[in-house]
Amino acid sequence: MDNLFSLAGRTALVTGAASGLGEHFAHLLASAGAKVACAARRRERIEAVAKAINADGGVAMPCSIDVSLRASVIAAFDEIQGKWGCVDLLINCAGRSVPAPMTELPEEQWMAAMDVNVNGAWRCSQEMAKRLIAADRRGSIVNIASVLGILGKPMFTNYATTKAALLQLTRNMALDLLPNRIRVNALAPGYFNSEMTAWFFETEAGKQEVANLPAKRLGRNDELDGPLLLLASDAGSYVNGACIAVDYGHSARLS
Repeated sequence: MDNLFSLAGRTALVTGAASGLGEHFAHLLASAGAKVACAARRRERIEAVAKAINADGGVAMPCSIDVSLRASVIAAFDEIQGKWGCVDLLINCAGRSVPAPMTELPEEQWMAAMDVNVNGAWRCSQEMAKRLIAADRRGSIVNIASVLGILGKPMFTNYATTKAALLQLTRNMALDLLPNRIRVNALAPGYFNSEMTAWFFETEAGKQEVANLPAKRLGRNDELDGPLLLLASDAGSYVNGACIAVDYGHSARLS
């Protein structure tokens, strides 16, 4: 039982690893024994994240990636595979959000969020799956969705729509890849403090929204550790096509 959540021998790719939950997940997977490619566009940031993981006794490498570009995705997978072999654990955490009223949201911002949050996860998942199938190896994909993929919220039409699409993408990829022993699941965090959301939670409106949550507080990053490791490791070997909401009842109360 002690080794049930172990990721020893696994090669992981975490997109959006430059900050926030992506950075936290990169550290978590390394602590569980995986070799971790910390991927994002900001090279200096991912170099710092990988350096910190290695200093803590983990194994990590920085990997530049723009998930909105197919060529960049292929290059990243080539780089990782050349060093460590096939990626068999993918955490799709790259995300983009532009809060705005639906009527004022520029089309280019709508498309940009869709291309990162949905298309980017699809590109990375497809590339990983094709390589694992060719190598006849199993693997697991965890898509980082959001409570806003389950609930609506004013000003977040683009973000919430992309996260809802990501949940449906999760279900369908799970069915498509089931014969190939590649599990696909989603994690839907509630309200957590991150680089993308910190500004809002510092406002009076943000503080009031937190006060109205079932937990009366934001989630702590470490409260995502158990659910993520369940989906990533053999502990969740019979979990496929699922979404775990980590929100202390937020979506259950309002859905």
